[in-house]
Amino acid sequence: MVTFLLSIVILVIGYFTYGKVVEKIFGVKEERSTPAYSMSDGVDYVPMNTKKNSMIQLLNIAGVGPIFGPIMGALYGPVAFLWIVLGAIFAGAVHDYLTGMISIRNRGAHLPELAGKFLGKFMKHVVNAFSILLLVLVGTVFVTAPAALIADLTPAWITLGVIIAAIFIYYIVATLLPIDKIIGRLYPFFGLLLLISAIGVGGGLVITGADIPEINLTNMHPAGTAIFPLLFLTISCGALSGFHATQSPIISRTTQNEKQGRKIFYGMMILEAIIAMIWAAAGMSLFDSAELQNILNTAGPAAVVSEVSILMLGSFGGTLAILGVIVLPITSGDTAFRSARMIIADYIKVGQKKISARLWIAVPLFVISIALTQIDFNLLWRYFSWANQSTAMIALWVGAMYLGLQKKNHWISTVPAIFMTMVTFTYILSAPIGFGLSMQAAYIGATVITIVSTLTFFYSLRKRLGLDQNIQVDDDLGYTA
Repeated sequence: MVTFLLSIVILVIGYFTYGKVVEKIFGVKEERSTPAYSMSDGVDYVPMNTKKNSMIQLLNIAGVGPIFGPIMGALYGPVAFLWIVLGAIFAGAVHDYLTGMISIRNRGAHLPELAGKFLGKFMKHVVNAFSILLLVLVGTVFVTAPAALIADLTPAWITLGVIIAAIFIYYIVATLLPIDKIIGRLYPFFGLLLLISAIGVGGGLVITGADIPEINLTNMHPAGTAIFPLLFLTISCGALSGFHATQSPIISRTTQNEKQGRKIFYGMMILEAIIAMIWAAAGMSLFDSAELQNILNTAGPAAVVSEVSILMLGSFGGTLAILGVIVLPITSGDTAFRSARMIIADYIKVGQKKISARLWIAVPLFVISIALTQIDFNLLWRYFSWANQSTAMIALWVGAMYLGLQKKNHWISTVPAIFMTMVTFTYILSAPIGFGLSMQAAYIGATVITIVSTLTFFYSLRKRLGLDQNIQVDDDLGYTA
């Protein structure tokens, strides 16, 4: 219990200390006009206040990731707490803040545009493909996961197929309509359910004196699965998630003032980490590792969510908690498809004021996603995890280059970028969904790739600074090396 409570305290302190350091390094300008005003279109560029933007950002980024991921990560034992705390403060929140703020400085640009500007034209095309893949996978995962939870709460005659269809209908409406019509109005109510869920389960753990294990770096995974790199992909949302880099630009287009960025981007990542801590602690304290793995293998993480909620809060409170969990993936799925539409529109340069332009881009995305719902969830999650953390790696390199070109302390982004490069390449080289190499070969290959990537970054940075001492890094999306 001490480790659990101390971890939450450290996360809060991290927001007020390291968050301010990151904000100072970036250098906010309160007097600078944001895209919400300079590019207002009544659809995606719509000024909204800090409270509303913060709630939407939290619900956007906090899908099932900070719940399902930590529950599966609980198999490793309390070492998972360490990754959530350190990952959120020094990587995840930095990642979210930089992608959101750099987007604000560049007319609300999404990650592919930013990658093209700061890492070269080739990376724009690579990241565009990665982002669309990730967002479609996210949208699909965030249909099947809440549908399974809803099915447990509804009569048998309401089939899983009907529930999935209903969620897709909501996604289509939320994707096509202006952001303040559906998302802006519904999210405050969804946010209330989220808070009830998190506070209820977290409070239940404290009040009942749950046997939450103290910090221990021993790998407790019952199957002996290695901590590196699997833990850092299993727990993504809640510590560090590339999906957030696709969501922050949505809110960069509605932010009224740059000073609001720390609360919206850095702060909401810290709050998501607290949610992750609660569910990781619940998984560790209410089940032994063998029992937890058995539930995950036979019924999936949704079953753990249901059981934890009922055990902690009883039938009524547990149902409210489950509804709060259901809200998370649904409010990330809708903006996943919305973000995919915006990225494609930016890439092919098609305006989005007319609903017909939004429709012909969005429909194929939903058709693909519907087809993907037929694939096993665990397989989808593995692909999602790799695509997710690969996107995070790229976003961190973008942030590092941005700060480097401004001759600011780029190490706050460079260090986590190097670490995640090693993680993602070790995984794809060794995983069955990748190259299937031995772990030793994967470590060697990933080390070589990480070194080459790091040297390439510094070479490119020095080259650009040498060519132009006054490089324009803001408001010029046409700039490339």
